[in-house]
Amino acid sequence: MLKAYHGSCHCKKVQFDVNLDVSRGIHKCNCTYCVKTKYQKVFTKADQLTLKTGEDSLTNYHASPSGWPEGHIHHYFCKNCGVQVYSKGYLEMPEHDIFNGWFYAVNLATIDDVTPEEIIFAPVIYEDGINDNQLNPPKETRHL
Repeated sequence: MLKAYHGSCHCKKVQFDVNLDVSRGIHKCNCTYCVKTKYQKVFTKADQLTLKTGEDSLTNYHASPSGWPEGHIHHYFCKNCGVQVYSKGYLEMPEHDIFNGWFYAVNLATIDDVTPEEIIFAPVIYEDGINDNQLNPPKETRHL
């Protein structure tokens, strides 16, 4: 079930409200971006996140080359403190409600009011992003 949360970067210049269902899972991916940043993400549809402050403090990174079509994935972070806040992406996967259309992958570390219990009891979903196979886990997950 969706629950309202507040989130922010470290310096608080970027603040947002988001509706998430943490119980659906915390995603950990083995792609080079997620491994290098230790990115743990919770997904939600694009209409479930509202940026309250800091649009002018956000900058975006798009890997090049990328297996994603141009314009379909952007990683947003605060240019003041450097914290990655969320990624915004687009997929056409009608069989998966979150991944059919625009979505946000919110950095778990930026959700200010998620409880330790919600994190502990949320399932961990591993993604094999290094092989562009995000819907399946990789063979090895212990390093994630």
